[in-house]
Amino acid sequence: MKKAIALLAGIAALALLAFTTPASAAEEGKAKKEKITITGEGKCAKCSLKEADKCQNVISVEEGGKKVNYYLTQNKIAKEFHDNICKESKKVTATGTVKEVDGKKEFTASKIELADKK
Repeated sequence: MKKAIALLAGIAALALLAFTTPASAAEEGKAKKEKITITGEGKCAKCSLKEADKCQNVISVEEGGKKVNYYLTQNKIAKEFHDNICKESKKVTATGTVKEVDGKKEFTASKIELADKK
């Protein structure tokens, strides 16, 4: 009888662990993918910053007295907006998610617009 109770307790503990671990991982992933909105100077990494071989949107933002560059991933939204800032920097506002890759902030935009658009 003691073996059966111990076995059931062990199974219950494993089941509890199995159900709580993925939920915690999912919550952690959600926290990292929280949408933010940034406003700054929209520029081209190739044409304006001379940092890339191909055109790529960059938004330079002032954070804590330092300039921080957010490099936009090449999704449909970023590609369609690029002509607005390729040859000339303009103030923009973008909403999306951010993650750090190789020491650079990578921003996946879900929305971009000119900041002085009325």
